Amino acid sequence: MSVRHRGRPAPGALRLSVGPGEVHLWALCPPTDREEPRAIGELDAEERRRAAGFLRPEARLAYLHAHLALRRLLSAYTGIAPGLLRLRRAPCPYCGGPHGRPVLPGRSGELHFSMSHSHGLVLYGVAGTPVGVDVQRVPTARTVQLCLPRLHPAEREEIERAPEDRRRRAFAELWARKEAYLKGLGTGLSHGVGQDYLGVHAHAGGHRAPDGWLVADLHGCPEHVAALALAATTGHRAALHELPYHVTRLPPQRAAEEIAAAQPVLCMVLPAPAR
Repeated sequence: MSVRHRGRPAPGALRLSVGPGEVHLWALCPPTDREEPRAIGELDAEERRRAAGFLRPEARLAYLHAHLALRRLLSAYTGIAPGLLRLRRAPCPYCGGPHGRPVLPGRSGELHFSMSHSHGLVLYGVAGTPVGVDVQRVPTARTVQLCLPRLHPAEREEIERAPEDRRRRAFAELWARKEAYLKGLGTGLSHGVGQDYLGVHAHAGGHRAPDGWLVADLHGCPEHVAALALAATTGHRAALHELPYHVTRLPPQRAAEEIAAAQPVLCMVLPAPAR
């Protein structure tokens, strides 16, 4: 799948677009040094407040790089300067509170996005329909045992039947699918991780994935597991790109140009959900 370009636009013009039946994925491995990015002024007051709340410097830096890169990525799609983007939360679909999916006011019907970060890797999803992504490291055996009771009964049975040397990764893949779906839904874990079945037989047998959603594992990150969820009833094409690791340290215009020039490193076809 190719990313569509619209020439070489002037500053502020649209750079990238995501078409019907497409989802763009972007991976970032942020810089590992302790130098703080200079573009903090592009973040809004709430983002700066949250960054200041981290006690560990490495956690603060991870947050800064992830959120600055998100703004620069969205700038490449919208043509709006990173610091002028207004990021808000949609109402929760269950309680109506202001903690639903992140949205761009005024563009919520045409550009949807999601972000997840874990242990040195940040994953972003951009689509024309509500989207959720999740990435994480494989947990310890103790974490798996503690979380098993929270799963759907059929999921718990699958994990317990998995070979011991495969069990932790099988759990991580399942949990990533759940997190991606709940992010796309806009509820987060408050919806309850055991309500919907997202196990390996979600598209076969007696169980089904949530109606109206396409949920898939993402491969290509050896040290992590990742998943994608889309509000869709048809198949989609996904393209994974790498964001330049220094994207948060470039001038905004240069960052947008490098993002627009990035070529997919992995393409995949996501089949339509079973009915």
